[in-house]
Amino acid sequence: MKEGGRKQGAPSPCAACKLLRRRCAQDCVFAPYFPADEPQKFANVHKVFGASNVNKMLQELPVHQRGDAVSSMVYEANARVRDPVYGCVGAISSLQQQIDALQTQLALAQAEVVHLRVRQSATLSNHGLSPASPSNSGSPSSRLMGSQMKPMFDMDMVDHTSLGESMWSC
Repeated sequence: MKEGGRKQGAPSPCAACKLLRRRCAQDCVFAPYFPADEPQKFANVHKVFGASNVNKMLQELPVHQRGDAVSSMVYEANARVRDPVYGCVGAISSLQQQIDALQTQLALAQAEVVHLRVRQSATLSNHGLSPASPSNSGSPSSRLMGSQMKPMFDMDMVDHTSLGESMWSC
């Protein structure tokens, strides 16, 4: 495909020219970005931005930036079709709410881990073991293994690979 134009001898007009019911010229600005086999792509962009505005935006941009601009317009147009009021902002807001809820769940889980560690430390103290002694330093599981006691809560049971990164990082 020639940059900024259609293929030589292309049998059908681009999706934009087809929707606009016009002849697709050799130097059609829409042709490289709205192929004939993806009519809904241009239909949504046209519905949200208008063909004239899209044409102006594309012509004002250098050729190497047009693909990214079209990709952004298609994304925003599809989001506007799904949510006419908020578009992309609605999707971003929804994702932010999910992040907030997950961070709250993570904080609760971390607080529970701290609580269980404190409780485990108290249990060790009640059995005459000093949690601060050199032989019992390190993780709770290593302290318990050294004393041959069965752990109440062993952090080694947590599958760290499924967490993606350290559960203590923010």
